[in-house]
Amino acid sequence: MEWAAVDEFITGHLLPHDPVLDAALAANAAAELPAIDVSPAQGKLLYLLAKAIGARRILEIGTLGGYSTIWLARALPDDGALVTLEIDPHHAEVARANLTRARLAERVTIHVGAALESLAALPRTPFDLVFVDADKENGVAYVRAALDGLTPAGSVIIVENVVREGGVLDTASDDPRIIGTRALFDYFAREPRVEATAIQTVGAKKWDGFLIARVIG
Repeated sequence: MEWAAVDEFITGHLLPHDPVLDAALAANAAAELPAIDVSPAQGKLLYLLAKAIGARRILEIGTLGGYSTIWLARALPDDGALVTLEIDPHHAEVARANLTRARLAERVTIHVGAALESLAALPRTPFDLVFVDADKENGVAYVRAALDGLTPAGSVIIVENVVREGGVLDTASDDPRIIGTRALFDYFAREPRVEATAIQTVGAKKWDGFLIARVIG
């Protein structure tokens, strides 16, 4: 598909070969984790956005094998910190090994368990950036929890997989992932504490998109 070929062109020109990231993807595959990580170009985008806002503390909801975690943790200053939440102990174990190999383990804390429970237990220390890449059914609850005491004005919230190959348009869908994604758009449309947009993406990960919001109060 031409979308994937363009992604390869982008990666070949703008993303130098990175054995650490390659090893993380290989470890994820060997551990039979689902191949649902962000693409390399998307990972670099997350890195650049974190750099652009000068993020010192990042919250990630949905660790998987830590591929996006590595991208985000690399954007932090030496004294920065990343907290990532993962429901599956096996995924968290793979992520820990990948982060250790990337020499980022001291910068990252992984909480294992249901994300809503982990969010409720977190200290009310603010985060500069929140990346949500977890189950879509609870998307609204994750964002609401982040807004309630974890994201001061100026913080940025990014939600992955919000287009779902156009499925977000299907008002009659009984797919809980699409129902959850549509609810997320409805929530952001009426939430006065944020200003938001979404952008469609095509490429190695097919047709999808990010929702990006800035907390204003």
